[in-house]
Amino acid sequence: MNHLPFEKELIEMADKDLSIREKLLLAGELSGGYHPEMEKIHRANAQRLREIIAEIGYPTISKVGEEANDAAWLIIQHAIGEPEFMKTSYAMMEKHCNDINPIHKAYLYDRIQVFQGKPQKYGTQLTSEGIIYPVENKEKLNTEREKVNLRVLSESDINKIPGAEDIPEIDSKDAEYTAWRKKTGWI
Repeated sequence: MNHLPFEKELIEMADKDLSIREKLLLAGELSGGYHPEMEKIHRANAQRLREIIAEIGYPTISKVGEEANDAAWLIIQHAIGEPEFMKTSYAMMEKHCNDINPIHKAYLYDRIQVFQGKPQKYGTQLTSEGIIYPVENKEKLNTEREKVNLRVLSESDINKIPGAEDIPEIDSKDAEYTAWRKKTGWI
């Protein structure tokens, strides 16, 4: 069953998110914490996506098309102030893993892990210094990446990834980020 009105709406929601992000980036207003205008868009989009999910279930490719499925993932990925929504969405993605882009599930899994201060599985999230945040298993990293169609990393890139024991030090470098994660319920 195709849900065309939702397809168009999801794409428009994601486009609005990206256009506001671009506007704030160009104005130099995206550094220094979670911008209130971005947070407002992310929360509104997450609320509307919850309503859509209540009506049609998770917006899989077969329900809304590939572009709108991508848009739904972007909305979820950006709903960083709503840990339970992100976790619930991940569980839905797991359930519908054959009808979504597997890269989406990998990115969301990693993002949830990093916000919780845990090692990631696929190496998709970076530290504020641009280094890959610690992973669960460096030896199996490329195998896990290949399973979800992510490019293989060089041995040199993998060797640069800090160990899981470095997470407390990495996370402690940004007190504002840590305070935000506590306030939001990530940690």
